[in-house]
Amino acid sequence: MRQKILMMGPIPAAQMQELEENYTVTRLWQEDDPEQALAAMRHDVTAIVSTAFGRVSGKLIHALPNLEIISHFGVGYDSIDVAAARQRGVVVTNTPDVLTDDTADMGMALTLAVFRRIVEGDIYARSGQWIKKGPMPLGRALRGRTMGIIGMGRIGQAVARRAAAFGLQIAYTGRSRKDGLTQAYYPDVKALAAAADILMICCAYTPETHHLVGMPVLKALGREGVVVNIARGKIIDEQALIDALQSGLIAGAGLDVFDNEPDVPSSLCRLDNVVLQPQQGSATQETRAAMAQLVVDNLRLYFEKAEVLTPV
Repeated sequence: MRQKILMMGPIPAAQMQELEENYTVTRLWQEDDPEQALAAMRHDVTAIVSTAFGRVSGKLIHALPNLEIISHFGVGYDSIDVAAARQRGVVVTNTPDVLTDDTADMGMALTLAVFRRIVEGDIYARSGQWIKKGPMPLGRALRGRTMGIIGMGRIGQAVARRAAAFGLQIAYTGRSRKDGLTQAYYPDVKALAAAADILMICCAYTPETHHLVGMPVLKALGREGVVVNIARGKIIDEQALIDALQSGLIAGAGLDVFDNEPDVPSSLCRLDNVVLQPQQGSATQETRAAMAQLVVDNLRLYFEKAEVLTPV
């Protein structure tokens, strides 16, 4: 009998096809009545494929009595009630490593876009303002500045390597000092912000990091400072960030994630000193395919050998 897979959201077509060739798959997000569909299949589901936009709550986990594994499409798994899964003995996996480089690239792209006014320049040239007004206002150089990285894990370290190539000094904070790293370590985020020109957010979202970057941290970063977030939107107190940007308390921001995605506050959209992306950190064809294949491989290995490649 084929395993019954509940899909919470889409993954790339090739891996979706592979799942549908080997399992009985229900695309919950496409069901006309998702609750009715769940009620009809609840005793048959043995696996969930989840995404950042399809929450796997404790209620859902407990409603599926034969659920064995949740294979998550993404490195961050805050959309899953992991505690409820562990209580039930349900295995949870994610997709680390394969998206590290692309996400780090996005962090540097946002940094460059803010400092060199890339988006403003594009609009300036396209709209004819260049010929009407002459040269646009100057951007700012990166070299010689300090990037403070919150969360020096795989992605944080990949950002640090890229930033160093642009002539940036690196400092970081995290739960503890990392063995083998020579960069300056700060014990808390406020102290890091005070020492930095760029505050790069790379840490995981947890109850402890909820609104970690609030007004006190932004004040410490200062009027020349820039915030870049490639982690999770809720790590920043979004209203405090908006207030700081509008008042000139900080110089700018590059944001790939938001508090209430996909709803981006209109007040952020109106600011020229902000560059926005619709959660594109891992959004390349190559990386999304690798992530999806890891989702599939975790399921296959679990059902064949009761093992997984990347347990949470």
